[in-house]
Amino acid sequence: MPTFTAPDGTTLAYHVTGDGPPLVCLPGGPMQDSVYLGDLGGLSAHRTLVRLDLRGTGSSAVPRDTASYRCDRQVADVEALREELGLERLDLLAHSAGANLAALYTARHPERVGRLALITPSVFAVGLDITAEDRLETARLRRDEPWFAPAYASLEAITAGRATAGDWDAVAPFWFGRWGDEARAFRAAEQRQRNDEAAARYASDGAFDTEGTRSALAALRSPVLVLAGEYDVAGPARVMKKYAGLFPSAELVVQSGAGHFPWLDERGRFVTALAPFLGDGGGVSSP
Repeated sequence: MPTFTAPDGTTLAYHVTGDGPPLVCLPGGPMQDSVYLGDLGGLSAHRTLVRLDLRGTGSSAVPRDTASYRCDRQVADVEALREELGLERLDLLAHSAGANLAALYTARHPERVGRLALITPSVFAVGLDITAEDRLETARLRRDEPWFAPAYASLEAITAGRATAGDWDAVAPFWFGRWGDEARAFRAAEQRQRNDEAAARYASDGAFDTEGTRSALAALRSPVLVLAGEYDVAGPARVMKKYAGLFPSAELVVQSGAGHFPWLDERGRFVTALAPFLGDGGGVSSP
C-alpha cells in the first residue's frame, strides 16, 4: 500500500487496482474508508483505480489538526496525490460527498483535471437545493416494494425535521436499487468505515464558497459526466440535471433501477456508462 505526505505532514494512503491509465477515486461518506468503492463494478478492467483514503480514514493517518478535515482544506491532499503520481492532469471520479472535494479541487486547479466523473454527487459545494418533495417523489417510485410503507413514513419524518434515531435506519432501503442481504451487509460495513468526527467537520463553516465554485465550474473546458441513480433520494434526478447544467457541456446519465451506489445495483450498466466517457485516459498525462 503506497503512502505520501500531505503539505501539513499527514501521511496519506492510497490503493491501486486494475489495468489501464490511472483514475483517481475520491470516496464519499463523508469521510468514509475508500474500501467501499471496491472495483467500482468492474471499472478496474478499463482503468487503474487509485482510491485515496482521506485523512483520518482507512489507512491514512489522523492529522494533528482535526480542523483540516474540512473539505476545502483537503484540496491540497488531492493536489499532493497528483504530484505523487507524477501526473500533469488527473482523471477524477468522485462519489457522493466526495464530489464536494472534487468540485473544489476542480475549481482551484482546473488545468489539472482531464475528465471528471461525478457519481450520485452531493450538492453542498455548489449550493443546489434539494426539497423534501424531490426526495419523497423519488421515494414513491418504490411504492410496490414490500418494505416501502414504514421506510416512507420515516423518510417523511426526516424531511419534516421530526426524525428519531430509528428513522435513519428505517430509510436504508431507499439507498439501494435492491434491498437484500448484500445491501444489508454493505450498509452494516458502512457504519464501521466512517470517521464520525471527521464527517462532522467536513462541511463546517467556511468549507464552501458556492458562488465562486459555480463560477469556476462554468468555465471548465474538461469533459464532465454526472451519473445519477433513478431511485436515489439523496440526489434526485431533477437536481442532478441542474448539477450537470453548471458545466458548459456536461453529460447527464440517469441509471435506471439504481440507488445511491449504482455500481452495486447493476455492474454492467454502470461500467457501460463510465467506460466510454473515460475512454483510453487521454486526459491523463505525465509531466
